[in-house]
Amino acid sequence: MTSYVSVLLLDRVAIKALKITDLYSLHRVVYGLFEDVRSQQAKQSNVSSGIQWVDKGGDHQYRQLLILSDRLPQNVKHGLIETKPIPPSFLLHQHYRFTITVSPTRRNNQSRKLLPVKEREAIAAWFIERAAKNWGFSVDPIHLHIAAINVQQFQDKAQRLITLQQATLSGNLSVIDQDCFHASFSKGLGRGRSFGCGLLQIAPVVDPLLF
Repeated sequence: MTSYVSVLLLDRVAIKALKITDLYSLHRVVYGLFEDVRSQQAKQSNVSSGIQWVDKGGDHQYRQLLILSDRLPQNVKHGLIETKPIPPSFLLHQHYRFTITVSPTRRNNQSRKLLPVKEREAIAAWFIERAAKNWGFSVDPIHLHIAAINVQQFQDKAQRLITLQQATLSGNLSVIDQDCFHASFSKGLGRGRSFGCGLLQIAPVVDPLLF
């Protein structure tokens, strides 16, 4: 299956027209670019939407959203968008540099509630553990950098208040399970994927000695 990477640039006019005010409004804009291919039952069963995105911020001219999808965007009414297919060979390397925004959580054994992982050392340990166990790659702990930790609050479609902790990490990874790595790249990592978390942004490293 072909994957597509898109860059959506939104200027002030587009941001105003699209009524972008918070994380949920960005979610609405991104998902509005694509045909809705899931049934209501599939959505309730947490079947992947085939869409990942991350807010890359911007300057006084544009706000940039990076999007990974399993289908082409269709309904571009505001802003500028550029889309390219990802060649299959892109995922065949052994080593990559990466950046990712994640929502790190752990389930409390007694209450069974999901709790945010807050401290930098704990977030790093959480990511390294999950990468090797669930996502098909190992992480170089020496070069793992946590650039930012923030908390987002917004109302969802049902007007429920959502609180989402985000952490942005970067570093070097080595693939240890190709199939698992491919699935992780295609579907996203961890929770909060509908709201700008989990998109693994990678660039191949040809010579690991350059680390």
